[in-house]
Amino acid sequence: MQLGRVIGHATATVKHAALDGWRLLLVQPLDSAGEGSGDPLLAIEHLGSRRGDRVLLTSDGRSVRTMLENDMAPIRWAVIGIIND
Repeated sequence: MQLGRVIGHATATVKHAALDGWRLLLVQPLDSAGEGSGDPLLAIEHLGSRRGDRVLLTSDGRSVRTMLENDMAPIRWAVIGIIND
């Protein structure tokens, strides 16, 4: 699991059928001090997080494929929680 901050969203004119109905977010990973760490990630989301929200991410492929109910889904990261400040 990884902490991150939502920095934007992505719009896809064409995307894999497994991603239909899911929002695509750009999320900046955060280190233990809450500072940006590394390159932004593309993650799926269905919880309603917005720009500036801190979120909990998973990169567990099996969990993400289970969420999507599709073993061929081409996505690695998913938002699994919003952190209330």
